[in-house]
Amino acid sequence: MTVRKKGTQRKGERGTIAVRGYGLTPWSRAFVDVVEGRGADGEAVADSRHVTKARRYFRDRHVRGLRIGAGQVTASVEGTQLEPFDVIITTRTVDTPTLAGLLRDRGGVEELMRLTRGEQPPILGELLVPTESADVATDCTCPDEAPRCVHALVTSYEIAAEIDRSPLTLLTVMGTDLRDLLAEIDSRPAPSPVAADDDSSSGTLRPDDFYGTASTRPPLPSVPPMNPLIALDGSDLRAALRATGVAPADIAEAIDELGDLYDRLTATDS
Repeated sequence: MTVRKKGTQRKGERGTIAVRGYGLTPWSRAFVDVVEGRGADGEAVADSRHVTKARRYFRDRHVRGLRIGAGQVTASVEGTQLEPFDVIITTRTVDTPTLAGLLRDRGGVEELMRLTRGEQPPILGELLVPTESADVATDCTCPDEAPRCVHALVTSYEIAAEIDRSPLTLLTVMGTDLRDLLAEIDSRPAPSPVAADDDSSSGTLRPDDFYGTASTRPPLPSVPPMNPLIALDGSDLRAALRATGVAPADIAEAIDELGDLYDRLTATDS
């Protein structure tokens, strides 16, 4: 499928018309592929006529009341009848402790910071994005008995568009969020170094006496606490966030996330 990028426009009889898009980013595209049932051979399980009609519904904004919750998305879709059809999309959610552990094991904890800049880091994506059609269940009040009806498909396209706008949406769709992941990672102790050998004759150095001098380390200097997000001029930070691609409407949320990360870092050091 050829997808026009954001900002692409087409000309109609009444002038220039903005064309909506979805699947513009890797996570969004992968989500759509799973919902459509597209396998490794590229063949889609969803009926091609349903897909074509759902894309038209997406362009014409037939979806109403989209609500994205933890592991479940609901919406109403205007179809061929007077009353709209109700759609429920449920995902096979990830286990937050397991996801946090895998991120730590694969060295992907630092990728969580990239989410606040609107990026879609690869390691987190591999662990988070659904991989098979069974990971996403759809239910609709329409009479169509197809595995993916038009209304479920267009709702999934709306979800994909939201993922394009904010990668944090996929965390919610898969049943977790950034705060829970950070809390779980903070609650787990860092991997311990090689265990010390109590037998001094073995020659193994203790982790707290790397140089083998048995000397006492001087105390750390006492630094008065300071929150730079509050104490310093925030105009430079907001300019930096805009330069990294954060939308103006999302800057306040990004600063809140940075403040939460800073509080956690300082709490660990105290």
